[in-house]
Amino acid sequence: MRPAILFDLDGTLVDSIELILTSARHAFVGFVGQAPTDDEWRATIGRPLQIVLREFAQNDDAEAERLFGRYREYQLANHDRLLHAYDGVVATLRALAEAGHPMAVVTSKSDLLARRALELVGVDDLFPVLVGCDTCVNHKPHPEPVERALVLLGVPPSDSIFVGDSPHDVESGRAAHVHTVGVTWGAFTREQMEASGADVVIHDITELPGVVGRFTRSRNPLQTF
Repeated sequence: MRPAILFDLDGTLVDSIELILTSARHAFVGFVGQAPTDDEWRATIGRPLQIVLREFAQNDDAEAERLFGRYREYQLANHDRLLHAYDGVVATLRALAEAGHPMAVVTSKSDLLARRALELVGVDDLFPVLVGCDTCVNHKPHPEPVERALVLLGVPPSDSIFVGDSPHDVESGRAAHVHTVGVTWGAFTREQMEASGADVVIHDITELPGVVGRFTRSRNPLQTF
């Protein structure tokens, strides 16, 4: 069997960064505390929304719920308008699927919205396994989401690769003992991803089949290439 490939969603397969930032701006209108800057909010991408909002609300459950309601209101109203696949993603995913790689999405997004995003860009048929924030008790950077996806795919960590745009993705993958590929076109800078500890960092999705191919041939740690 060819190695399994697990993908983060937001910032890796789909460009939803503007949607995420504008949803946060909408959520924090009327907030009595210190609202996050775009850079501060960008740094939280890859973690579950409700956990992050609760932290900004300083564990005030009522305020966290109000923020969540406003965020979700804007997100749902503008989701399809502000979300699209990154250039080259659809063709690359289809090529990997046709080559026989089992694939899964591992995201901190809700399962429902993650599936909606995959359907919107036309790749939902490629992902029989989707692990979102509703599926796990613990979330990235904890290894549980990656481990859950591996169980559902029926593949061992040694034959798996996790691709993501966030240091949270890399940390989760490393903790689950899978090989990790960081990407630089998402929410985090090239410098942050190169410092993340990923086995390989790529700058264009079209580089991924070559990285996967080298791993397939060698089954050695990716950093040896």
